[in-house]
Amino acid sequence: MAKDDYYVIVYKILVYLYVQLKNGDDVDSKILSYNGKLFNIPEKYWTYIIVNLYQDGYIENITIKKPWGNVSVIENIDDVQITPKGIDYLLNNSLFEKAKEFLKEIKEITPFI
Repeated sequence: MAKDDYYVIVYKILVYLYVQLKNGDDVDSKILSYNGKLFNIPEKYWTYIIVNLYQDGYIENITIKKPWGNVSVIENIDDVQITPKGIDYLLNNSLFEKAKEFLKEIKEITPFI
């Protein structure tokens, strides 16, 4: 599994959101950004991931607009929150266990995990 693998990125996003929720802290868009503190990936790939997390019901409180046809624009990322479905997905998905182990192996685990 690579550090830019879909499940690694999703794991990092959901863990961050879950920790922020549990601690009662606000989300920092600089951490969640495609070129933020958690990862550095192409913006189009990041948008794809965020859109799918939203459409699958794992995150909420964002706005997705398509002002230029099929190009999605994410708004309100500071208000994003993990849903109960997202928490369940985070805690019970076997691929996330692999992502977690991968991150431990390369010592990229973030301080809030």
